[in-house]
Amino acid sequence: MNRDLNKLQPYPFQKLTRLFGEVTSNKTLKPICLHIGEPKHATPRFIKEALIAGLDGLANYPTTTGSAALRTAIANWLASRYGIPMPDAETQILPVNGSREALFAFAQAVIDRDRENPVVVCPNPFYQIYEGSALLAGATPYFLNTLPEDGNALNFGQLPEATWQRTQLIYVCSPGNPNGRVMPLAEWKTLFEMSDRYGFVIAADECYSEIYFGADKPLGALQAAQTLGRSDYANLVVFSSLSKRSNVPGLRSGFVAGDAGILKQFALYRTYHGCAMNPAVQNATIAAWNDEAHVAENRLLYSEKFAKVIALLAPVLPVTKPDAGFYLWIKTPIPDTAFAQQLYRDYNVSVLPGSFLAREAHGINPGANFIRLALVANLDETLEAARRIAEFTQKLD
Repeated sequence: MNRDLNKLQPYPFQKLTRLFGEVTSNKTLKPICLHIGEPKHATPRFIKEALIAGLDGLANYPTTTGSAALRTAIANWLASRYGIPMPDAETQILPVNGSREALFAFAQAVIDRDRENPVVVCPNPFYQIYEGSALLAGATPYFLNTLPEDGNALNFGQLPEATWQRTQLIYVCSPGNPNGRVMPLAEWKTLFEMSDRYGFVIAADECYSEIYFGADKPLGALQAAQTLGRSDYANLVVFSSLSKRSNVPGLRSGFVAGDAGILKQFALYRTYHGCAMNPAVQNATIAAWNDEAHVAENRLLYSEKFAKVIALLAPVLPVTKPDAGFYLWIKTPIPDTAFAQQLYRDYNVSVLPGSFLAREAHGINPGANFIRLALVANLDETLEAARRIAEFTQKLD
């Protein structure tokens, strides 16, 4: 077996299962799960109908690059959403089976094992796929702690020059998981300058980009590149998905876009990896990217939940609305694991300890004493969970 498999850590939800296994939940209360970022809003009917309408395509092998109609729909959406010139649908767009598999596969294609001690840089806390992809590509993950005192920004000065010289890939997530922070243009400018200096590739995870509040749309990586005169998207690849935007996590549909040279090689890798998108899924995907009305309705549902949950929790916990995304990242009055375990035991509400989403780096675990709440359930369930959390927290005093 691949010896690097031994380096993988249990997934956060495996750790949570073990933590909860030490206690018995309060069976007099209905269980409510806020620990996993799985959208629970209804999938729009027109997407289901488009999926069914595409079933005749099952008689054909799909190509790795997908249909021209699919790539064009994605390119049109990118141009409209970010106000940028339409990307080249032939060379700058590649459909993928959800951003998760693509984020993992990307490192396998990008990392050059022949270079000594390759490094992959990740934010911390982070999506664990970044770490696993680095390890199985033969690289060493290094972490940039994102801390409240820094506004959860990427502090590039945490890593020494020697580490940056070995860096081949950096994962960034904007809007961020778990803090919901959107990277500003100045931070992108610094990151692009560092990419030019050290030659590393930027993998920009933007799967939460369409869940935001009000009229201010989160800045995207391609948009930042265009604004800064980097129209070729050199060393930049963006990862996006329909899962959160359109409430179709089971569809497994997304795309990557950016540097044409990198995508050409990534497409070669994917041809051997066997990652072509199902033709029926392609048909549903085209329909989803071509419609914005359902996305606006989705945002309204989240906006209502955030406003009402924050009103319930603010008297007892230091909670603030994120820039975007569907998570609340909240500091706890007791250790995060104890908070989550006791809340589950007494009130049958599942939340994720922040320490499970991070690694100890630079002397601390930046997720410690935080919990992540995914506001994905329906309004009534979410508000009931918030009321229970507030009552539980008050009893801690």
